[in-house]
Amino acid sequence: MNLFKLRGNLTKSQKLVLGIVGIIIFVLFWWLMAEILAVDRPLVDLNSRLPSSLGQDSLAQAKRDSILRADSIALANATEFEKVYPLLPRPDQTIAAFKPLVQEDRLFYNTFRSIWLNLQGYFWAVILAIPLGFLIGLLPVFRGLFSRQVDTLRYLPLTAVTVVFITWFGLEDQMKIAFLAFGILVYLLPVVVQRINEVDDVFLKTTFTLGATDWQTIKTVYWPAVMSKLMDDIRVLTAISWTYIIIAELLNRQGGGIGALIYLKQRQGQLDRVFALLMVIILVGFLQDRLFDYMDRRFFAHKYYKTNPTGIKEVEYGLMALILAAALAILVPIIIPALGGMIGNLAGLVAVAAVILMAFGEFRLQKSLVD
Repeated sequence: MNLFKLRGNLTKSQKLVLGIVGIIIFVLFWWLMAEILAVDRPLVDLNSRLPSSLGQDSLAQAKRDSILRADSIALANATEFEKVYPLLPRPDQTIAAFKPLVQEDRLFYNTFRSIWLNLQGYFWAVILAIPLGFLIGLLPVFRGLFSRQVDTLRYLPLTAVTVVFITWFGLEDQMKIAFLAFGILVYLLPVVVQRINEVDDVFLKTTFTLGATDWQTIKTVYWPAVMSKLMDDIRVLTAISWTYIIIAELLNRQGGGIGALIYLKQRQGQLDRVFALLMVIILVGFLQDRLFDYMDRRFFAHKYYKTNPTGIKEVEYGLMALILAAALAILVPIIIPALGGMIGNLAGLVAVAAVILMAFGEFRLQKSLVD
């Protein structure tokens, strides 16, 4: 097969081989750039950290000049050097940085904290975008009132409104979640309206011919048509959500999170750990993307299977239970703070039961596909 054919297709083996080769080329290029940007640092004892007691008189200035002159001579006469990577660490240094990140910098805690903030922001954005989008997209009165404002919100520079969110919510987690939810909402809301406008007229005419009510039309046509496409749109917003959560965490670094940790490591000059944290963000974003893809395949199986396979219902119920558990963990502490701990335990039990149900459904599904 010609690998350079316009819009040609690759076999599975070709995808695997080319994918591995691409990773190798990327790592080699990274390593080469790190070596090009590396510098040799002299191994000498310097006295450039001047005593704080030196004054501004002529004698103190002379002492300062003599110390700096001695350092210059030591640097010029240096015979031993070590290679350092001040701008770009090598790939092996980046991988090695994970160990101190885990042992010293609480990598798992900070990662989970950022993921939880990210999920909360997603939750509020989706909860608000879907009903508002349906109102604006379906009812002419709301479309006339708010469609232009919704479209123009996408041009708002969100990093510029961080001061507004700090004024409204302070510097705690509420500000970070609200900022992230707003950042996703301004992109997701116009997409919901657009997906409603893209619903095929054939389906609408069919329901009209059958005498369906407005509610039946929404339930049987608009809802499945919009949601089946909206899952892909939510997947695309994963990268944007991580951009905004990092910005939000930089505003208050005391709470922790990957964004705060990146800032701290950058200030300390530990660039290898910074790159390791960036790799963590990429990995988490990739896993989130796969999760949304999995949810799309299970909630909207008609897009991938000609018939409804056995076990798909169990997986759907398990996914809905997981979403319910997350909703309980987010909403109840806000509404009834005293029940936060108990609801957290209940949500954990629901999540475990949901995973078991999903595993059972997946077993039945895979078995039916093989048969």
